[in-house]
Amino acid sequence: TLLNVIVKFVLFNSSVKERELEVQKKRLDKLKQQHQVIFWLKLNQIEQDSFVCMISAQAEELISVKVKANNTGNEVEILRREGEVNRVAFSASLLDSGSEDIGPFNAQTNLVFRRVVANIGNAYNPNTGFFIAPVRGVYHFEFFIYGHGHASHGSGAALSKNGEHIVLGYEHQASLGVNAGNSATLLLEVGDVVFLRQWKNTRIHDSQSHHTTFSGHLLFPM
Repeated sequence: TLLNVIVKFVLFNSSVKERELEVQKKRLDKLKQQHQVIFWLKLNQIEQDSFVCMISAQAEELISVKVKANNTGNEVEILRREGEVNRVAFSASLLDSGSEDIGPFNAQTNLVFRRVVANIGNAYNPNTGFFIAPVRGVYHFEFFIYGHGHASHGSGAALSKNGEHIVLGYEHQASLGVNAGNSATLLLEVGDVVFLRQWKNTRIHDSQSHHTTFSGHLLFPM
């Protein structure tokens, strides 16, 4: 009948639409899965890029730290070397051993202080009695002279710089012990030579007690 035909037609169309909807649903599901995959891929790529940036930043920071550490190490080494150059001091007594009166002489005579108590920087030479300035700077020197009293001979010595007379320490009495001394602060250039000369017609004594001494040190470089 016509009604049956209509019913069948409607049912057929419904079935067709259901299949079409099912197909569209599957397509949508597939697209959704594809979009999820793309989303996760993009998310992973973002995370990887972020990780790479973080690693690069850390590497740059490590390089910066290493450079700073190297610079600091170089600065410390420079300061250490400068400190070594600027540490200059010595002290010595006249005789290395024994007991002896030295002099008198008719002229001023260089004194060589043999027994080295300290020689920081090795600027003093116990073989020549010369102190040779290793750096330009201000130095301080002092000396103490001991002798036995004598009617005709005093005890004394003069501080010299490059052969130029600077100061004299001198004492004279007829008996007992004689003590003389002096000091000076000098501006020295590299290579300047400072030493002591025994004053003419004097006697100087030294022994195991080390009465007669010569000392000096760098106050500050210039």
